Amino acid sequence: MSIADHSVVDADHWRQARTAFLEREKAFTRERDALSEARRELPWLEITEDYRFDAPEGELGLGDLFGDHSQLLLYHFMMGPDWAEGCPSCSFWADNYNGTQVHLAHRDTALAVVSRTSVDNIEAYRQRMGWDFRWVSSLNSSFNFDMGVSFTPEQVASGEPLYNYGTIAFGGEEAPGLSTFIRDDEGRIYLTYQTFARGLDMLNGTYHHLDLMAKGRDEDNLDWSMQWLHRHDAYPD
Repeated sequence: MSIADHSVVDADHWRQARTAFLEREKAFTRERDALSEARRELPWLEITEDYRFDAPEGELGLGDLFGDHSQLLLYHFMMGPDWAEGCPSCSFWADNYNGTQVHLAHRDTALAVVSRTSVDNIEAYRQRMGWDFRWVSSLNSSFNFDMGVSFTPEQVASGEPLYNYGTIAFGGEEAPGLSTFIRDDEGRIYLTYQTFARGLDMLNGTYHHLDLMAKGRDEDNLDWSMQWLHRHDAYPD
């Protein structure tokens, strides 16, 4: 609907419509709370593989990414071995992470980002973007493949729906995702949740803000949803 075609009413009718819609929003909030509770009740998967990551300070294990916390929030950032830059859409998501680490830490949660590229590539791009969150390399391990966010050229060429629990045939070797982990008092690590594709929407504050606007995300007339998107230092203006 264009701006010219949208209904315009007086203050009483505006408030009446908004109050009626508030009931739908409240129902959605209650359902979201129930969904979050059910998510926390999902079974866990123990991680027994000794995954190793490369970082500026040296080699790290998965347990090292927790720091002093019992929980780890890990974003799988699309940046392949030979990529000169990180994925624009993953960069859009990562712009939401700076400044959140201290708040997550006070709820016993560490934040980290992982990509299947070299530490040098990661550090060059991280510094360019001005991000300060921990970002490690899984280039020399099977971690990304095991987590369902990296695929071999043969897997991509097969067209098999291997992404998002076998529901999507991803068109490239690197895909985005989020994995969450918890560590018990004995140091055992468990995968507690994963989400991919539109499940990552919850991490993007900009999209949530745009969803409140009259034009929404304003992507309906584009060739693809994020055709408008640039890295934050690369918009033409």
